[in-house]
Amino acid sequence: MIKLDTRHLRGDIYGGITAGVVALPLALAMGVASGLGPIAGMYGAIFVGFFAALFGGTEPQISGPTGPMTVVAAGLAASIAAHPDLMGNTSLIFTAIMLAGVFQVVMGVFRLGEYIRLVPYPVISGFMSGIGGIIIILQIAPMLGHAAPAGTLDALFYTPTAVGDINFVALGIGALSLAIALKWPAKLGKYVPGALAALIIGTLLSLLISGAPILGDIPRGLPSMHMPTIDSISFFIIAEAAFVLALLGSIDSLLTSLVADNMTRTRHDSNKELIGQGIGNFFAGIFGGAPGAGATMRTVVNIRTGGRTRISGMIHALVLLAVVLGLGSLASYIPMAVLAGILIKVGLDIIDWSYIKNAHRGPRWDLALMIIVVGLTIFVDLITAVAAGVVLASIAFVKQVAKDQMERLHQQHLIRHDATEREKEILDALGDKLTVFDFGGPMSFGAAADLGHHARSQLEGGALVIILDFERVPFLDVSAALAVETVARDAKQAGRKIYLCGMNTEVEDTLSALEADKHMDPSDHFKTREQAMEAALKYLGN
Repeated sequence: MIKLDTRHLRGDIYGGITAGVVALPLALAMGVASGLGPIAGMYGAIFVGFFAALFGGTEPQISGPTGPMTVVAAGLAASIAAHPDLMGNTSLIFTAIMLAGVFQVVMGVFRLGEYIRLVPYPVISGFMSGIGGIIIILQIAPMLGHAAPAGTLDALFYTPTAVGDINFVALGIGALSLAIALKWPAKLGKYVPGALAALIIGTLLSLLISGAPILGDIPRGLPSMHMPTIDSISFFIIAEAAFVLALLGSIDSLLTSLVADNMTRTRHDSNKELIGQGIGNFFAGIFGGAPGAGATMRTVVNIRTGGRTRISGMIHALVLLAVVLGLGSLASYIPMAVLAGILIKVGLDIIDWSYIKNAHRGPRWDLALMIIVVGLTIFVDLITAVAAGVVLASIAFVKQVAKDQMERLHQQHLIRHDATEREKEILDALGDKLTVFDFGGPMSFGAAADLGHHARSQLEGGALVIILDFERVPFLDVSAALAVETVARDAKQAGRKIYLCGMNTEVEDTLSALEADKHMDPSDHFKTREQAMEAALKYLGN
């Protein structure tokens, strides 16, 4: 049951209207950039904006076409246009958008929202900056008065041709629009957003100075329905694009949800937000809209102007619907170069300048990871960039954790800081005859690979007793359990003693289930480290 909170109705109305005004030029521009046309951008903003607000889990969130979703839709449109058997069938794009919505709903139902938020920041920064770069690259040709090429590489290769044949009227109008969007005074922005000012001024100027390509006829009225269309030829293309849309749309939305939380001091429901976004994209696909997600800038504008509940997002969508029904004919005169200027501003905003500015002061690997993801995003594809980034970040993290754990094992004196007086006496009495492995936390599979080698070196160095202290180890995986077995087997073959202490029930059950404790006697298990050290003292006859 959806409950509408009317306690902030006045602020929601003003915030929703303001967000709708801000969204108008962006929706038109995103629709054009997606390859689906300006009206598709409007329908996407209307349907995703309304249903994501109604069913989502972030009260003041404003949703609509965004940079990442637009880039994926444009790539899919290019793939379909280039495929000889698909013949540019745009209904397949809308099918992918519907399927992406279904994926998002499934992700929300299975509570995957919290896992999506685990993507490391350098990966997020990298693909967002890469997307910003793609948007800018794709707008170079329209800014110079040419039709936009389909893909990023095509746009780069076409740039010399466009530079050699510049439409100076388009370039002048586009450059002016970009300058207005970038430098519009904040005081005036309270009344007329910079992007909208650029749209109006650039369009009026084009009416006085003709020669710049314009949008042309735009459909008006209510949208027609698009039923899902898929066959064996298009299945894998559609499924892959839908998965990428669902993944990036979810990440984009949840990042915006975090921004909204910080501004309103509230907490969103990640899984409910995915369901709302999925429903919105499903209906956007049915009614010929571009895919969408939570839009950070529009959400911030909504909150700053009073929006606090889902009502504001629904009002934003209704404002855009009123524009489509009443002013569609006027939009046909908008120059392509004006939208290109607005989109270049969007691309610049998406690039993570704050991290780029300070990245050289942080870990070098994080900077390298971000650069890798940017390159993969621009020159390969988004899903490869995200997947590779997550895998590389995970490997680097495991390596660092393993390094820290092994450094701790190599420095036995570190256990002295929390040792009892009796334990310190035993350590002093036994010296190198006793080695205590204090894991200090969960034992990663990265460290497990080196544990056996380190234990073997201790045995060769004269250690007669090894104590494995699991007091701060909440669980073991297979790699860690088998590493324990390796240590026990090597100790037994070398005629040395091995004791275990501090194990909880889960650790004991894991060792037992994998038979990793078969080389150890049950009597060699102790509750505390001090008990194990007393046993070592007794065993060595001191």
